[in-house]
Amino acid sequence: MRGSVAGLALWAVAVLLILGPLASFLVYGFFSVEANDIVYELTLANFADIAANSSYLTTFFRTLRLAFEVAATNLVLGYAVAYFIWLRSRLWQSILIVGLAIPLLMSYIIKIYAMRGILGTNGLLNRALIMLGVTDEPLTVLLFNLTAVRTTLVVVLLPFMVLPIFVALERISDTILSAAKDLGARESHIFFRVVLPLSLPGALVGAMFTFVLATGDFLAPELVGGIQGFTYGRLVFSQFGLAYNWPLGAAMSIILMIVALVVISVALRVGNPRYLK
Repeated sequence: MRGSVAGLALWAVAVLLILGPLASFLVYGFFSVEANDIVYELTLANFADIAANSSYLTTFFRTLRLAFEVAATNLVLGYAVAYFIWLRSRLWQSILIVGLAIPLLMSYIIKIYAMRGILGTNGLLNRALIMLGVTDEPLTVLLFNLTAVRTTLVVVLLPFMVLPIFVALERISDTILSAAKDLGARESHIFFRVVLPLSLPGALVGAMFTFVLATGDFLAPELVGGIQGFTYGRLVFSQFGLAYNWPLGAAMSIILMIVALVVISVALRVGNPRYLK
């Protein structure tokens, strides 16, 4: 009885503090704005405006492509890092995982500003290129464009890829690996036929996290993207700020939410065979 009451209380708190505010916010997507005043009448005009505006659609699909590129890049880099950590001793695994998790405890804005300092004309990367003789003067193409946004998101979101993959690798039983070796399998066969398939769910979870976070991010494009690095997240942010069109911003957010739910659903079905039944 007490367990049922506690469960109902938790659900009530979740509905009251999470689902309720989220639902009320999403409802704004079906309102409109006239003369800077919100009209509280249900309409699909915002979604029609988004579909009819080529700039909105171009920015939306460009952002999806950017998020896919970030997820694909992090999938390769993240798997390599996670596999490297997995092959180390327990002590080194703990040290490396803690080192990887420390950036997650830092403010997101601080990390973006750190990347801005690295990519800037007087930043660490430009200084290194000049010292190595690659260029004679600082490169300006490293900042305030989509490439800068892509690079920043890859670096900042890398832990979200590495940690799920490492957890999946840790779950692989030593017995399975020993059995494969006893049967005469080479290291390359063990990796491609045993390790990689068994760690695929972790890789899909990491790719899902990275893609969803990159799709809705607006701070990185705002701080390192400049005019050329305008993304859908910045477009949504501008509707709640300068434009003061909350209904349109909410409608754009609903579209992002649908994309996120679709990506999560696909990742679950591909990564877990029981969802295919």
